[in-house]
Amino acid sequence: MISVADLVKDKYLPGNYFASDAYIKGDFESGLIENRRGDRLLVLPETFLKAIYIGLEKEIGQATGIVLANCGRWWGKNFYARFVQEISDYYGKTLAEMEMVEFLQCLKQCWKTHGWGTFDLDVSYYQQGFLVVKTTNSPFAAVVPQGHQPACFLETGILRAFFSQLTGRDLDCVQTTCESLGSDCNYFVLGLAYRLKPVTAWLGKDHATIMQQLCNS
Repeated sequence: MISVADLVKDKYLPGNYFASDAYIKGDFESGLIENRRGDRLLVLPETFLKAIYIGLEKEIGQATGIVLANCGRWWGKNFYARFVQEISDYYGKTLAEMEMVEFLQCLKQCWKTHGWGTFDLDVSYYQQGFLVVKTTNSPFAAVVPQGHQPACFLETGILRAFFSQLTGRDLDCVQTTCESLGSDCNYFVLGLAYRLKPVTAWLGKDHATIMQQLCNS
């Protein structure tokens, strides 16, 4: 029989590190917000996000997407480093030692707690060389001016940098559906750049069709 002592032999059993009520701390009246390690957190109001899109569109026009995607890549690179450091310190093991389910739960909760909506990773296309990320309630899609193409450029850059470092491969990322265009979610496809190149010409088709053509190309 397994004894209770064996089950609780560690000094503590780690819980949900990114649980919002434990992760976000600070004095909200003074505007000081920190995470549980004491690192400062930045709140981006909706008005500010709208101003970024409007201002860039006015100043640089069609280059807006490129600029935001590059900002996202820088953001994603730093986000990956902080994410790995935080969960490694808390759970007492490296990322490579974590179970995939444990890693994904951390990433989903982290994404939600930071106010970026919900996050799901689909690995069903892994054998074909692709990863698919699904997000909902994106704060970026909610403020982007109405257009004709998916426009979550920041998230595209974040995901590209994050998963490139996670996999050790230089991946590209393409968005196939966007809440700003009336879709119920945002789909992002990650893979090698030359494999994803045809997707640009297929935008406007539903995500399932794009994935079928992509896997057959």
